[in-house]
Amino acid sequence: MSPRKVIIDTDPGQDDAVALLLALASPEDINVLGITCVAGNVPLALTSKNALMICELAGKVDVPVYAGCDRPLGRELVTAEHVHGETGLNGPVLPDPEMALQSGNAVDFIIETLRREKPGAVTLCALGPLTNLAKALKKAPDIADRVQEIVLMGGAYFEVGNITPTAEFNIYVDPQAADIVFKSGIFIVVMSLDVTHKALVTNARNEAFRALGTPVGKAVADMTDFFERFDKEKYDSEGAPLHDPCVTAYLIDPELFSGRHVNVEIETQSELTMGMTVVDWWDVTDRPSNALFMGDIDADGFFALLTDRLARL
Repeated sequence: MSPRKVIIDTDPGQDDAVALLLALASPEDINVLGITCVAGNVPLALTSKNALMICELAGKVDVPVYAGCDRPLGRELVTAEHVHGETGLNGPVLPDPEMALQSGNAVDFIIETLRREKPGAVTLCALGPLTNLAKALKKAPDIADRVQEIVLMGGAYFEVGNITPTAEFNIYVDPQAADIVFKSGIFIVVMSLDVTHKALVTNARNEAFRALGTPVGKAVADMTDFFERFDKEKYDSEGAPLHDPCVTAYLIDPELFSGRHVNVEIETQSELTMGMTVVDWWDVTDRPSNALFMGDIDADGFFALLTDRLARL
């Protein structure tokens, strides 16, 4: 079976970085056509720089990286330096990238790639706010029928919110964009907080990364050492959730995850619940399902896969 062609849309972020490394370490499963960057965890200039640094850390300098939207569709940008540090990749000391961004725009790259490839050949993997994807869908509505599926990290049901009482960060940053994406008719796989909060980087799991004895293993361990301090204090847990790698792990081994086909609507009107993913988990409405909303994960299998693949880099 040939590897799945993907575009990874991201706002690195330590957990985004680990998701990128997992994809770049798995060419037999994932063919990364390009990486598109969006403002989110930190502003666009930093998310773009971080994506380049991660490609160089992985030794994958031939992967094209594009900068995209620097702000949400209709709101001021909210960032998360309080979690990820002022660079977005605090923890490891990585050199400034020698790679350069591609000259084009991320939104145009998404459109042109989907139009060039056969219908149903490309999966969009979204690790941050959905601004780039929504802009592409607004600019070129014809591409919706050409996407195989969207696999994204975002939203929550049982775990409610992590940036407000009711909203997960990626959806909250640009709820208008999320609304466009969830109403696009494209099949969506949602890696929600309900899943990612079960993928905890315990001390033992982090030491397994460090024990790889490679620059990648050390960098990942340093990232999660920094990243987890916030979540361990917030949730009083034994480790921090490793959110975004759930997306790329799903592309490699979907059997690690389980969920339900449900309807998901995005709240865009109420400031009290702005960005809430309203999930019809119990099928109490007549709204048709538009997403496979994940609720559980084989955490041991996930970390075994992640450690094994990172060892390749």
